[in-house]
Amino acid sequence: MIGRAAQIRRWRKYLADERAEAAVYRELADRKTGEERAILLGLADAEGRHEAHWLALLGDDARPARSDLRTRVLVFLARRFGSLFVLALAQRAEARSPYDDDADATDTMAADERIHGEVVRALAARGRTRVAGSFRAAVFGANDGLVSNLALVLGIGATGVPAVTVLFTGIAGLLAGALSMGAGEYVSVRSQRELLEASRPDPESQRALAHLDVDANELALVYRARGMSEADATAQAARVLATNRLEDDDPDAVGADQREAVGSAWSAAISSFCFFASGALIPVLPYLFGATGLTAVVIAATSVGLALLGTGAVVGVLSGASPLKRALRQLAIGFGAASATYALGLLFGAALG
Repeated sequence: MIGRAAQIRRWRKYLADERAEAAVYRELADRKTGEERAILLGLADAEGRHEAHWLALLGDDARPARSDLRTRVLVFLARRFGSLFVLALAQRAEARSPYDDDADATDTMAADERIHGEVVRALAARGRTRVAGSFRAAVFGANDGLVSNLALVLGIGATGVPAVTVLFTGIAGLLAGALSMGAGEYVSVRSQRELLEASRPDPESQRALAHLDVDANELALVYRARGMSEADATAQAARVLATNRLEDDDPDAVGADQREAVGSAWSAAISSFCFFASGALIPVLPYLFGATGLTAVVIAATSVGLALLGTGAVVGVLSGASPLKRALRQLAIGFGAASATYALGLLFGAALG
C-alpha cells in the first residue's frame, strides 16, 4: 500500500506539472503572433497528450495536485514578464525531464521532452538574437562598473586617505568609466554594422540584370563567392535571371540576421553608459551616506558581491547555463580584481606612512 500511495503521488505530480507546463506555453502564445504562436500552442498540445497518459493511469485517483515550485514559478513569470526569460528557464526545465528514468512514462514521452527542449531552445535563440547587442552592452557595462569602481574605491581607501577623497574618487571613476564605456560601445557597434553593410549586395547591381547575357554571365560566381557550391550557385543564378531580381535576403547573404544580432549603436551605447553607471554607483554608496573605514569597505564589498551574483545568475539563465555557476564565476572574478587592488592600496599606504 505504501508503494502504491507513493506511486499515485508521483503520478499526480507529473499530471500537475504537465498541466502547468501547458499553461506556460499558452501564456507565452498569447503574447505572440504567427509562427511563434503556432509553435507554442503545438507544445501545449503535446503536454496535453502527456497529461492524458497520467490521467489514464490514475483513473479514479486523478485528483488535483500542486506542481513543483519550479513549474509554478514558470507560470508566474510567463504571465508577468517577457518570453525570453521564461523560454530560457523552460529550456533548462525540459532538459531535466524525469521521464528517462521512470518506468511509468513511455519512451515516446521521454523522446517528446527531448524534442520539446530543442524547440524551446530554438525559440529562445530567436529572442537572444533580438536582444544580443543591447544585452551584451548592459551586462558588460554593469559588471565593469561594479568591478572597476569597487577596485578603485577599495584601492584608494586602503591607502588611508580621508573618506571624502574616496567618495570623489569613486564619483570620478563612475563618470569617466560610464562615458568611456558608452563611447567605446558606440564606436564598436557602429564599426561592426558598417563592416556588415559593406558586405551586402550592391543595390545598383539590380540594374545590370536586364542586360546580362543569359548564356554567358558571371552571376553564378557571386553566389559561389558567398559560399554556395557550384551547382547551387548555378541554380540560384538561374532563378535570379528568371525573376530579374537580386535576392538581398537569400540565406547565404550577409544580411538582416547578423545586423539584428549586432544591434543599434545608440542603443548599445546608452545601455552601456547607464548600466556601467548603475554598477559603479553601488560601491560608492556607503561613502555617499557617510560610512568610513572598514565599515564602508564591508558594505561596499557585500553590496557589489550580491550584485555580481545577480548579474551572473541572469546571464546563466538567459544563456541556458547553470545560474549558480555563472553567479559564482562573476563573484570570483570581481572579488579577485578588487582584492588585488585593495592589497596594492595597503602596500602603498604602508609605504607612504
